[in-house]
Amino acid sequence: MANAVRIIGGDLRGRILHFPDLKGLRPTPDRVRETLFNWLGQRLDDLVCLDLFAGSAALAFEAVSRGATRVDAVDLNTKVCASAEENCRKTGIENMTVTCSEATHFLRQNKQSYDVVFLDPPFAENSLMEDVLEILPRHLSNGCRIYLESAQSLEVPKDFKSLRIAKAGRVHFALWEFQR
Repeated sequence: MANAVRIIGGDLRGRILHFPDLKGLRPTPDRVRETLFNWLGQRLDDLVCLDLFAGSAALAFEAVSRGATRVDAVDLNTKVCASAEENCRKTGIENMTVTCSEATHFLRQNKQSYDVVFLDPPFAENSLMEDVLEILPRHLSNGCRIYLESAQSLEVPKDFKSLRIAKAGRVHFALWEFQR
């Protein structure tokens, strides 16, 4: 299933989402997504979510499928944004907004508060995570869960608590909680 991901849970379970063939675009694997949503409790009913480096937007679509009230998917690449918008149209999703923007610019302009945030920046750009984590707290509700993927393990910053940490292949992933 090249350039496609399958939604693994919720109301849209089994739906196939296609995305462009772009260098560096690596959707979160099924096994990792399954672990993540086990950690989050499967359902995201009444929660507002942000998928900040959306890429294929697999995590954003999983959040919608699992009951999120609203999901903002943000990516810099116009091709992946167009693909995510097309997948929204094909699946009839109306509570997901796709924004083509650089992550820190989006955070500086946006006023929304989030309950769940997915952070999976390009592995080649390590400094992005640090820049985002400086701005992100003003957008987090107390108790917000933050999922992170990285090529290396991440140090937990002040005001965050590590809930879970795992590794699959060369991907380090973690779930943190924001505490004001």
